[in-house]
Amino acid sequence: MKKTAAESSSAPMPDMQKRPDTRRIPISKVGVKDISYPIVVMDKNRTLQHTVARINMYVDLPHQFKGTHMSRFVEILNKYREQIALDKLEAILEEMKSRLGSASAHLEIQFPYFIDKAAPVSGAKSLMEYSCEFSASLTDSLDFVLGIRVPLTSLCPCSRELSRFGAHNQRSIMTVRVRYRDFVWIEDLIELIEQCGSSPLYSLLKREDEKFVTEQAYENPRFVEDMVREAYSRLAAQEKIIWFSVDAENFESIHNHSAYASVELDRRS
Repeated sequence: MKKTAAESSSAPMPDMQKRPDTRRIPISKVGVKDISYPIVVMDKNRTLQHTVARINMYVDLPHQFKGTHMSRFVEILNKYREQIALDKLEAILEEMKSRLGSASAHLEIQFPYFIDKAAPVSGAKSLMEYSCEFSASLTDSLDFVLGIRVPLTSLCPCSRELSRFGAHNQRSIMTVRVRYRDFVWIEDLIELIEQCGSSPLYSLLKREDEKFVTEQAYENPRFVEDMVREAYSRLAAQEKIIWFSVDAENFESIHNHSAYASVELDRRS
């Protein structure tokens, strides 16, 4: 006898993801990417800052299973709605492992972070945006990395030495990633990195500010190598930072290429 629609809808639905896979190939990361979601970040000056992140969520998949349950990732996010913050990451990762039956779980959270920044002479304030990321993984223990992209100005020492009329400069991006044993403020890392270029960047500058930052850069020329070495020295002096990596990229103004350098220090052993 043919089943009615009601009878068909009440029948158990097959779980395709739990069906066996005979290829015996485990997958290290499987999940969902690029979810736009509100999060809360600790703000040194205002306690909390609400922002919107792009979130990636992964778990490992044992070789015997055909697939993972993608909907459960979003269910977990919804459970922690308005609570997605640094102090909740381990709980979210634990639930990902438990709900998906995995040995490891991973979260990647990229978000804009805003600082109210005053111009150096006029004091005019404006919001400056920095691109930040939380990268957290949980197997037996939690591994957390804080990353920040800091824009700044670099002025070429060679150009200043050779030219009769000024020197060429460019906008640069320094990317710092850290592991730490004691809490590190985003604002403090940004301030540290901004001291490694020729001059910081600002969203708003008056004429007197433009004069100041132009002359500051000219008096403080830096190769890309100088920038990462300066960052290395300053970060290594922070005992609470147990690992860091720094990349610097100068978007050259007179060459059709970028200049690049990177350094890393690991004190975890």
